[in-house]
Amino acid sequence: MGYGIIQIQQGKAALLGMGALKLSAKKDAYERLRLIHQKVQELIALYHPHDFAIEAPFFGKNVQSMLKLGRAQGVAIAAAMQAGMPVTEYSPKKVKQSITGNGNSDKEQVWKMLQSILSVNMELKQYDASDALAVAVCHHFQQFPAVSTGTKKAAGWEDYLKKNPGRIVIK
Repeated sequence: MGYGIIQIQQGKAALLGMGALKLSAKKDAYERLRLIHQKVQELIALYHPHDFAIEAPFFGKNVQSMLKLGRAQGVAIAAAMQAGMPVTEYSPKKVKQSITGNGNSDKEQVWKMLQSILSVNMELKQYDASDALAVAVCHHFQQFPAVSTGTKKAAGWEDYLKKNPGRIVIK
């Protein structure tokens, strides 16, 4: 389980912490869930976040893996809700789109963009951590879009042309 914690100062995101909780497969499944819950509680107590964002489960071929992932996410969400935090889920594609502009980016591309966005120059040890950090930055971007023109989007080409007559070029 990865985690990423950012702080927003003057509209800019800064890295506070990131890492991954690695749990031995030899441990009892319920003990691993308890450790996930405990870790989330510790992170909340340490950083006092305002929001909790998590990657929504994606559909995989292995039903057992999906069940285990869903339980782990449920435990993490329960810990956040217990602390009174609002919870938001983002699809993996939405996270990648938000960070790189391409919903099909690979993990390395996402990490490179995170380094640029957060002005971080460190070696990545675990993609679980960068994935979680990407969710945190995505959540910030969804709450506070970087660019706003203050105008409504056009409802189609006709509407666009009516609102932008200077864009019409006749050849």
